[in-house]
Amino acid sequence: MLGSSVLGGNSGSPTNNRVFVYEVTGLKQNETNDKNNYQFRSSSSVFVSVPYSRMNEEMQRIGKMGGTIVNIQSLEAFKQQEQNNSPENNKAANHKKQKADRDDQN
Repeated sequence: MLGSSVLGGNSGSPTNNRVFVYEVTGLKQNETNDKNNYQFRSSSSVFVSVPYSRMNEEMQRIGKMGGTIVNIQSLEAFKQQEQNNSPENNKAANHKKQKADRDDQN
C-alpha cells in the first residue's frame, strides 16, 4: 500500500540513519537506574548515542535519572571532534606550529 512505506518499515528516510550523541552530566544512582548491573559516577560527563526516532524518549529518561543534557551533536560531528582532539593530531598540530614559528623567526 502507498501509506505503508510512510508509516512503518525502512522507508529510506534520512531520519532512519541519523544518530545523535548527548553529553549528559549529573547522573546519579537512583531507583530508576538501580536495575542496571553497574554503578556510575555522578561527577563526569557521559556520552549517549541516540537514534533520531528515540530522542524525545531518551531525553525524558535522562531527566528521570537526574541528568542534565549539556550538549547534543550528530554522531558525525562527534567523531570528527574526537578525531581532532586525539593525541596524534595534537602532536602534529604542535609540530606544524613550532615549524611555522621557526620560519617566522628567520
